[in-house]
Amino acid sequence: MADAVQKQSQELATQLWAIANELRGNMDASKFKNYILGVIFYRYLSEKTESYMNDLLKDDGISYRDALKNEEFAPTVKEWSIEHLGYIIEPKYLWASLIDEIRGAEFSIEHFDKAISALVESTIGQESEAAFDKLFDDMNLQDKDLGKEVSERTALIAKVMQKVDDISFNVDDAEMDVLGTAYMILISLFASDAGKKGGEFFTPTCASKLLARLAAVGLDEVKNAADSCAGSGSLLLEVQNHLSTKKVGHFYATEKNGSNYNLLRMNLLMHGVPYKKFSCFNSDSIKTDNYYENGEPLMFDIQVENPPYSAKFDQSPKLLDDPRFSSCGVLAPQGKADLMFVESMVYHMSEDGRIAVLLPSGALFRGKQGKNGGKNDAEYDIRKHLIEDLNVVDAIIGLPAKMFHGAKLPVIVMVLKKKRNGNSDNILFIDASKYFTPEKTMNVITDEDIDRIVDAYVNRSEIDKFSHVAYMDELERNDYNCNIPRYVDSFEKEPPVDIDAQTKIIQNCDTQSAEINKQLSAFLKELGLEV
Repeated sequence: MADAVQKQSQELATQLWAIANELRGNMDASKFKNYILGVIFYRYLSEKTESYMNDLLKDDGISYRDALKNEEFAPTVKEWSIEHLGYIIEPKYLWASLIDEIRGAEFSIEHFDKAISALVESTIGQESEAAFDKLFDDMNLQDKDLGKEVSERTALIAKVMQKVDDISFNVDDAEMDVLGTAYMILISLFASDAGKKGGEFFTPTCASKLLARLAAVGLDEVKNAADSCAGSGSLLLEVQNHLSTKKVGHFYATEKNGSNYNLLRMNLLMHGVPYKKFSCFNSDSIKTDNYYENGEPLMFDIQVENPPYSAKFDQSPKLLDDPRFSSCGVLAPQGKADLMFVESMVYHMSEDGRIAVLLPSGALFRGKQGKNGGKNDAEYDIRKHLIEDLNVVDAIIGLPAKMFHGAKLPVIVMVLKKKRNGNSDNILFIDASKYFTPEKTMNVITDEDIDRIVDAYVNRSEIDKFSHVAYMDELERNDYNCNIPRYVDSFEKEPPVDIDAQTKIIQNCDTQSAEINKQLSAFLKELGLEV
């Protein structure tokens, strides 16, 4: 099955890249991806509508298209569509109808624009409004980069739509999420093409899988899961995949970047998460805490996060009044928000909650205690607070360098729990930095590597040059410096050099060289040449 999925993914990648080339010459990659993703997403919503509503109407012996034309059925069908799907797509705006128009040379980009507007407008005033609000804003069909004239824009988008139509998407296929896979392939392609800009919204699949497995280990289902730097939502979706029942009661996500916020909501919907099952926020998660309900903080069973590394933030004194940061009493340096993201997650961690977060390795050792007992760096304070006062740091795992698009520095995974299951007096350190497979410009952690890491974590194994259980007195002796090489010595010594043997080799070389020179001189003499 895995080989078949991989082959299908490769075919999809080829097809999707061909679609990209239709727009490639017209605009920057960071912009034209929005049109491709928007078209794919619209097709998904349309085909999902027909499939879902036809199934609901099966016992009535009428199709969705005919029901909307029937005065008796139409009001009820519209109500059902809003209730179950969150939106309405009229028959004339269905994907198949638009494709028929293209084939009949009757298509207009303005008609497609009206179709999108009608979909979004159908959600206004409904429970689904927040999930669809401004969802297609990044796909501006009036953009002159698509063509100066309406006819040019129509021709270009029609080509893209036809190529998308050629791809075999099956929204009812439970074995293989073809459309979702295509979506992630596209994100990966553009992340690779755009470097750091792409990396803002794409966490490599292997990293997502590792975090999800660490957070979900031993769990069947969870009440909720959250990611406050959600990007495209890949981490949350991986969490769902690694629960034995694949059941998450509700997803909570925050994303600062507006375009990525749209990608997030699209991705959740495209992976079958109903609009009632997620709450997404477009804001800065350090500046604004969105996770409150009836004045009380929400507590999460699982939190995963890949926050922007060493991010700058507004060091407003008001943040010290924020309960997420007030318990420590200090704010991180302005350009190093890493541990503040961790503090925010810990504040919202339920009693049985788990956290798995990716951080730059510097967050483990930056800052130290001052000579007179004072502190000269807030990161020291926060790190000690998490380890000693809150006692929530369960494991620290070092990963290879060059795992992320546009980033060469190594990263680490920090796993945090309130209930430490008898391990409250120690922290597990794992050095997995040498376990990877090079692929083009990136290093990839294989499933075998992930198994090795997760097994060591679950068993809290002491493995030479790989993992070590460090007790609190050891951490205290190291002044809460958690740099992994302090705890796991993965240095491979060079084999000892036999000086005598090497000397003999050199002497033999000298002897052989002298003999060769002697023979060469004899040859030159025979030829009458001066030596």
